[in-house]
Amino acid sequence: MPTPSDKPRCAWPGNDPLYVTYHDEEWGVPEHDDRALFEKLLLDGFQAGLSWITILRKRDNFRRAFDGFEPRKIARYRPDKLQRLMADPGIVRNRQKIEGAVESAKAWLAIMEQKNSFDRFLWQFVDGRPKLNHWRRLEQIPAATPESQAMAKALRERGFRFCGPTICYAFMQAVGMVNDHVVECFRHTEIGQR
Repeated sequence: MPTPSDKPRCAWPGNDPLYVTYHDEEWGVPEHDDRALFEKLLLDGFQAGLSWITILRKRDNFRRAFDGFEPRKIARYRPDKLQRLMADPGIVRNRQKIEGAVESAKAWLAIMEQKNSFDRFLWQFVDGRPKLNHWRRLEQIPAATPESQAMAKALRERGFRFCGPTICYAFMQAVGMVNDHVVECFRHTEIGQR
């Protein structure tokens, strides 16, 4: 695993090995798998009010607790399963977010039935290809954009929860819809060449 001093990178992962690995291997890489996109959207929703590293440290627990983020299973969760989730110390135990995950799974199923692709539905907000930004400092990166506002509106209209414009922009960054690695970061160029 690379150490933080090996290469120039964005400042936000600091020296935390888990965060550095996430930055170096996942963040900003274009994702097109329907289930993986659903997982990342839900995790960004669980992040609301928390730091991403908190969610990242609990991600394996979330995957276990939420049946691998399989939307068809989550959509069928009953009150007893919700109670077990509320009692699970390995995840964020917020009833609204847990119930929101169930509603979002139902909304995902409806999109898949109608459009047969969550990927195409989401990527339409960037015209199907990543937007390459050229930020020099983290302070330049916006918290939301017109594209994330449009995505949030479309998701909410279809029944998704915990998907406001700021959450959607964080999601867009994570799944490579936008490349928000600062220009000095080695990943800015690597991802931009894909």
